[in-house]
Amino acid sequence: MRNTLIAAAAIALWGLALAGPARALDNVVVVTGEAETAVVPDAVRIHAGVVTQGKTAGEATAANSKQMSALIATLKQNGVADRDVQTSRLSIQPVRASGRGMDAPITGFQTTNQVTVMLRDVDKLSGLLDKLITAGANTINGIDFTVTKPQEALDRLRAEAVEDARRKAEIYAKATGGTLGKALAISEGGAVTPYPKTMMMRASPEAVPVAPGEQTLRVSVSVTFGLTH
Repeated sequence: MRNTLIAAAAIALWGLALAGPARALDNVVVVTGEAETAVVPDAVRIHAGVVTQGKTAGEATAANSKQMSALIATLKQNGVADRDVQTSRLSIQPVRASGRGMDAPITGFQTTNQVTVMLRDVDKLSGLLDKLITAGANTINGIDFTVTKPQEALDRLRAEAVEDARRKAEIYAKATGGTLGKALAISEGGAVTPYPKTMMMRASPEAVPVAPGEQTLRVSVSVTFGLTH
C-alpha cells in the first residue's frame, strides 16, 4: 500500500511538471528561454546538369559527356574547387514513342547528368549561372541558399536564451513572493538552423537574377532555477 501511494504521488508530481512552460514546484521554477536572429546566407548550392538524347545510348551519353566536360571546366575556371562539385544524378533511359505507354517502341535514349555545386561566394551566383548555361547546362533544378558556419551565431543565441529564461523566472519568483536562485539545470530544446530554401529556375538568361534574402536561426532552452520564499 505504501509503495502504491509513493508511486501515485510521483505520477502526480510528474503530471504537474508537464503542466506548462513555467511552474513552481519543490522550491524550483522551470522556464523556457528563446532567442533568434536573422542571418544572410554565405553560400549556395546549385543543382545543374545536362540532358541529351540520341538514337543509341552511346550517342546520347557521348553528347552528354561532351557538354558536362565543358560545364565542369567552366566551374574550375571560375574558382570552384573539386571538393565542391559532386555528381548527384546520372541516368540513361529509353525514349519511347508517345501514345502507347511502356509497350511503345523505343525511339532513342536520354542521358541525364546532374551535379551539385557548392558556391562559397553568393555574390558570384548570377554570373556563374549565366556561364553554366552558356557552357551547355540545360537544366537548373534549383538553388539552395545556406549558412555554412552557424555555430558562432548559435552560441550567442544560447546565452541570450538563458538570459530570456532568467528574465521570465524573475517575474514568476516576484509574483509568488520568492527569491530566484541559481540555475540548477539547463536543457536545450532545439537549436534550429535554417532549412535550405530551394529556388527552381529555368535554364535561360532571364532566369539568372536571384536574391539570397535572410534565414532565421533559433535556440530554445529549458532552465530550472532554485526558488526560496
